[in-house]
Amino acid sequence: MNVKMNHRLQAYFDRHQNHARLLITCLDQPGIVAAVSKFLYDRKANIVQSDQYTTDPEGGQFFMRVAFDMPEMKDYEDTLVREFEEVANTFKMEWRLSFADQLKRMAIFVSKQEHCLLELLWQLQSGDLTAEVPMVISNHPDHRELVESFNIPFYHIPVTKDTKKEAEQEQLALLKDKVDVIVLARYMQILSPEFVAHYPGKIINIHHSFLPAFVGAKPYERAYERGVKLIGATSHYVTNDLDEGPIIEQDVHRVNHRYHVDDLKRIGGHIERSVLARAVGWHLEDRIIAHNNKTVVF
Repeated sequence: MNVKMNHRLQAYFDRHQNHARLLITCLDQPGIVAAVSKFLYDRKANIVQSDQYTTDPEGGQFFMRVAFDMPEMKDYEDTLVREFEEVANTFKMEWRLSFADQLKRMAIFVSKQEHCLLELLWQLQSGDLTAEVPMVISNHPDHRELVESFNIPFYHIPVTKDTKKEAEQEQLALLKDKVDVIVLARYMQILSPEFVAHYPGKIINIHHSFLPAFVGAKPYERAYERGVKLIGATSHYVTNDLDEGPIIEQDVHRVNHRYHVDDLKRIGGHIERSVLARAVGWHLEDRIIAHNNKTVVF
């Protein structure tokens, strides 16, 4: 990271050193909010944001995100995790506690198209996204100079039909113990089930159409041929079912008969980069709970 980015990260640490986020999923039942609030109150924590949602008040699924500040939190992180287990067990929660000053480590995968990569790098530099980026991996060498200008390591790992398995093994060796999330910024390779299994719920993709429409190659050409009036982009978590993972964010743009294929691609690129950046930002801020191939985004 360059000097400007380091200064922004230091400012982020200064603001968030006593900040944490608690995400909860369980069956809806009386007393959940009260129990969580009391747990935090007893430890002198101040709740700064609380969101909850239930699919049905009568025994539906309950989702909750609580952001809070706590004095000298660094000294109590392990204690908080251990002590919350009692509350979690009472309500049979699935939960995770994330400390804001422990930055997520994000690897970016990219192929030849650079617009989504650039958007992520710009937002990291401006402070709109906050993460550590230990590496960018590409199956083409084109963006080495660009990436290294941000003082981020760039790795070129070619992928062919015959070398796909070996390439993924090389990628996994680079990633091992170094990343918390992988972002596919128009990485035009299908990840194998073996690769995905290493990072369940931690791979974010951008799809160049408004899923589930126009899956596969040349979506903008196919959209143009059909005379569509809306084009869009979809960001989702990657699963073994191609382009069927939980959707995080989508957006669209209205078009008409005057737009040619190149116009659709240009506009589509703008949508892709903004949709991906929003999805990545929400993941980094622990705003997403995935459940039954859907997402709740607080």
